[in-house]
Amino acid sequence: MNTTIVDKLNEQFRLDRRGFLAFSGGLGFSVALGSSMHATEALASGAGLNPNVWVTIHTDGSVVVMTPTGEMGQGTTTALPMILAEELDADWSKVRIEYAPPNARVYGNPHPLLNGGQASLASIAVPGYFTPLRMAGAQARRVLLDAVAARWGVPVAELTTDTGVVIHAPSNRRMGYGEVSSFATVPAELPKITAADLKKPEQYKLIGRADLGRTDVLSKVTGQAKFGIDVMVPDMVYATVLEAPMDGAKPDQVNAADAMAVPGVIQVLPMPFGVAVLAQTVEATRTARALLKPKVTWDTSNAKAANFDSEKAKEEYARNGRSAEAKPMTAYQKGEADQALASAAKVIEGTYWSEHTYHAQLEPMNCVARVAADGQSAEVWVGTQAPVLAVMAASGVLKVTPDKIRLNQVLLGGGYGRRITPDIVAQTVAIANASKKTIKLILTREDDMAAARPRPLTHHILRAGLDAQGKLVGWKHRIVAENVDAVAAPPRFAATGGKDYIGWNGSNLPHYNIPNWQSEGVREMRGMRVHAFRGIGAGHNKFAIESFLDEVARARKMDPLALRLELTQDDARARAVIEAVAEMSEWKRKRRSGRALGLAFADYHGTVAAGVAEISLDAKTGKIKVHHYWTAADPGLVIQPESVLGQLEGGAVFGLSVALLEELTVKGGAIQQTNYHEYPVLRMADMPEIHTRIVRSNAPPTGMGEAGVGPVAPAIANAMAQLTGKRLRELPMSPARVKRQLSA
Repeated sequence: MNTTIVDKLNEQFRLDRRGFLAFSGGLGFSVALGSSMHATEALASGAGLNPNVWVTIHTDGSVVVMTPTGEMGQGTTTALPMILAEELDADWSKVRIEYAPPNARVYGNPHPLLNGGQASLASIAVPGYFTPLRMAGAQARRVLLDAVAARWGVPVAELTTDTGVVIHAPSNRRMGYGEVSSFATVPAELPKITAADLKKPEQYKLIGRADLGRTDVLSKVTGQAKFGIDVMVPDMVYATVLEAPMDGAKPDQVNAADAMAVPGVIQVLPMPFGVAVLAQTVEATRTARALLKPKVTWDTSNAKAANFDSEKAKEEYARNGRSAEAKPMTAYQKGEADQALASAAKVIEGTYWSEHTYHAQLEPMNCVARVAADGQSAEVWVGTQAPVLAVMAASGVLKVTPDKIRLNQVLLGGGYGRRITPDIVAQTVAIANASKKTIKLILTREDDMAAARPRPLTHHILRAGLDAQGKLVGWKHRIVAENVDAVAAPPRFAATGGKDYIGWNGSNLPHYNIPNWQSEGVREMRGMRVHAFRGIGAGHNKFAIESFLDEVARARKMDPLALRLELTQDDARARAVIEAVAEMSEWKRKRRSGRALGLAFADYHGTVAAGVAEISLDAKTGKIKVHHYWTAADPGLVIQPESVLGQLEGGAVFGLSVALLEELTVKGGAIQQTNYHEYPVLRMADMPEIHTRIVRSNAPPTGMGEAGVGPVAPAIANAMAQLTGKRLRELPMSPARVKRQLSA
């Protein structure tokens, strides 16, 4: 990512016709550039009315809503159009969805984290787009009302709408939106919409309904959904890349004779990022890649991570975290933590670790690209979390302006943060340009892992101060880790003087009533391509925080539930989710021998969640068995309940796998794991019963994609402490690590 890309992402959201026209060159451009999401149903033919940049109303009554984000299972391609359709008063059965073109100025998310960027990350799609889409829907509705008022010669105040129909009650006249679109025109100045024009929650007809399913499910279960790996275009050839073993490495010596002898192989291309193999079939690319691998040597002279070893790094992190020369930077703060700890009657300390982890998205990284013969334009097909970044990557390779790139968004077979980075687009366009062929690049799992953007290795040092009555009066959390912002968001890293928003996220304590607390980071710059990961910093930070809080409870001889309820007595939403999982799990009920419960709480960008795990342990193998996991969340206003419950359950599944099994190790800068046999993920046979609940509140929508991950690992660790009396301080809690820690 460079400054130009981030500047593009940061262009402010504007809902005005002038900005749209300046970008598109006409009202029809949005449909021309957007690709159909669900090809099972064709869009209606005929003229359409575009009241604003977000919606088109066709004469047959169908309504096309633009969705600015990719769909990777999180459900935003249902929730976001539903928000607009609610205020438009559209007939949901007639709503169709298209991807918005990549243009952050027009379709950007105004959430403070993105500040106008167009991307799907950090659970901010619904919170960020909620108000703009409501305004857009209300604005489109007002255009329809004004048109009908003029046609019928009645005051607009006498008109109402209901499920795709404009109604004039005094004359008992009705007109469908399709008919209105046949004569309505878009005014030069769009109607100004204020909060007073928006519906009250009690007026919602679509939002919050459990009986309205997701728009993407039918095409997926029938096999008609198109993911990136399904894309087929005329005259394309297949490619794979033997990826460089680390960032900054490049091919040195390449002996391609054996690879070129494979039937169907067209070309072997050394590239700055690896060695590309082009062939008529996927199988040929893979056979040739396997033959090529031992025949390539690598120049690692510019690889900053060439000397990085994750096991040695742990020793260094532990030493650096306590060094008098450490220069920690404050992440979050309330009160004076150092003073509170210095004057505390008792101080408790705990340390924790988490390993590098891999996104493990089921669909390998892939992309299709066609570059014009003159190298001055390209068309790209890809499933991406950040369409603007994908366009910028392609235009950067060709050294052309972004308008020379046509992007076709398709479904993502898992993202988790990995598909924010547009490296697969840059590689595909570069290969297509160099070979003068239309390229479908599919990485092998081995190369997907070699080129991983892992969650960073982290070390945590926590201290808590208790007063004479045992109350928590001070808390300090030091995080020693590679800086994710330095890699993923360099401009923000520079602007903040080197802080790490991504890696330190979740280390604050906004819901706990602790008068003095501080989190801080000690920056490690090791050259690894660390990046965003589902749950972002909260995944490892909440493990440390919630595990340590149980240690505090034990020091106070206090029930961990009672301690959390004490700390959240002034926070109704946090307290409610904690009480919910306590009730769901029957926390007070005695478990049979060999079973124990653990509790944890987590927050994420305003969403609060809690979880309780019931576990047992096979002492011989060290394997933890999670039998039940109860989880509850309050994500504010619920747009689409099915998606919220799915994300809560999916977050639990993701969190269980990361907590129990997932680990990358690095030697000499190279990731050692090559496929799932060396990087196990939780299988169905080991999945517990997962029980979910939505806790309702009056808060605005706060997002759901990440919040379910945070409580899982500490809940399991806390259950283990309850069961064995031993504290597990490292992630993952794999059998070998559990046996080692229990015998220590």
